[in-house]
Amino acid sequence: MYLAYLFVNAGASSGIGAATAVLFSKLGAKLALTGRNEENLKKTVEQCEKELPTNKPLLVLGDLSKETDTKSIMEKTVKHYGKLDVLVNNAGILEFGSIEDTSLDQYDRVMGVNVRSMYHLTMLAVPHLIDTRGNIINVSSVNGLRSFPNVLAYNVSKSAVDQFTRCVALELAAKQVRVNSVNPGVTITDLQKRGGLTEEKYLQFLERSKTTHALGRPGNVDEVASAIAFLASDSASFITGVQLPVDGGRHAMCPR
Repeated sequence: MYLAYLFVNAGASSGIGAATAVLFSKLGAKLALTGRNEENLKKTVEQCEKELPTNKPLLVLGDLSKETDTKSIMEKTVKHYGKLDVLVNNAGILEFGSIEDTSLDQYDRVMGVNVRSMYHLTMLAVPHLIDTRGNIINVSSVNGLRSFPNVLAYNVSKSAVDQFTRCVALELAAKQVRVNSVNPGVTITDLQKRGGLTEEKYLQFLERSKTTHALGRPGNVDEVASAIAFLASDSASFITGVQLPVDGGRHAMCPR
C-alpha cells in the first residue's frame, strides 16, 4: 500500500502514534519509527512485527527538538528505504495553564515540539515527497478548531498546525503532494497525564467527555489511526488542505 512511511512522535510507544504504526504495518507499509525512548519504541516495533512478521520497522532514535537529530532521522530513513511516500507528523505535548500562569518556558516548549519540529521535519521531507508525489498528515487537535480554557499554549500550537497544513497544502498542490491534518477530540491516551493530570483527575476528565462529545464518549486511538490511514491512501487522492475532525462531533457543539 505504501513503500516508506516515516512516523514521527515524541514517544511512539503508545497512544495515537503506536496505533497508527501498527495499522500501517498491518497494511504492509515499510515504517520508520522515531522518538527518544528506545525501550518504548522497541515495544511498538514488536507490535508491528506481530501484524506482519516479515516487515520489521526501522527504529531511528532522535529528539525532534534538536535540529541535528531531525536531520539524522530523515537521512537515515531515506537512506534505508531509498524514498519516502508518506510523512506523518505526530509529535506533540500538552501543558496546562492560562494567560495568567503559563510561563514563556512552557509556551516555548509546547510550540517547539508541536510546531517547530513539524515545520523542520516537513522542510526536510518535501524534496523526497515531491519525487514520489507523496503526502503528509499532521496530527492536530479539536483544540485547533475550538478554544478551551487552561490549555492556552496547546490551543495556539494546534491552531498553528492547522494553518501550517493549509499553507503547505496550497504550496505543494501543483507538485501533486497532498497535505492534510486530523483533529482528534478527547482520545484515551497518556497525553493529559503526561501534561500533569493525576489518575483521579484524568478519570474525571474522561467521564466529563461523555457530555462534551456529541457521540457521548471519548475516542480511541484506533479510530484516529484509521482516519490517518485513509488520508494517506489513494482513496483520498482528491483531498488536500483539510482538517478532519475525529472527535465524536465535539467541534460542532456549543454551550446552551
